Amino acid sequence: MLSEVLKTLFTAMLPVLEIRGAIPVGVAAGLDPWLAFAVGIVGNMLPIPALILLTRHIIDWLKKHGILVRFTGWLERKGAAKAKTVQRYSFWGLFILVAIPLPGTGAWTGALVASLLDMRLKRALPAITMGVIAAGIIVLLLTYGVISVGTMA
Repeated sequence: MLSEVLKTLFTAMLPVLEIRGAIPVGVAAGLDPWLAFAVGIVGNMLPIPALILLTRHIIDWLKKHGILVRFTGWLERKGAAKAKTVQRYSFWGLFILVAIPLPGTGAWTGALVASLLDMRLKRALPAITMGVIAAGIIVLLLTYGVISVGTMA
């Protein structure tokens, strides 16, 4: 069971996959859906504080030294596009951005946006955490729906 938990945890830590990928991975590996949900939340949130605190500094350093200029430009454009909505609604904008379980949203994007907007950790972290929980509930419901339909066939 430890390997299934670790697989779920590490999947949740990956950008793009995050909790929306971790729950199906955990359930497919044989974990109880609620355990996959809990492990997914923990895994998704583990890198977020460091991302919020360090992303802006890393991007600025890379630009200053001419390293990965195209990549840093892409990151800033991606963050800026999402930041408009978040700026308008602040806490709730960040929550909604993270809560929508689609590629291009999620905790990693939320952390990037929070960092680019210089949001304080104590304001951004609760919004991102609540968004991850909401996204996890949506994915859990979809996963349960797929499990229920699969067992009926």
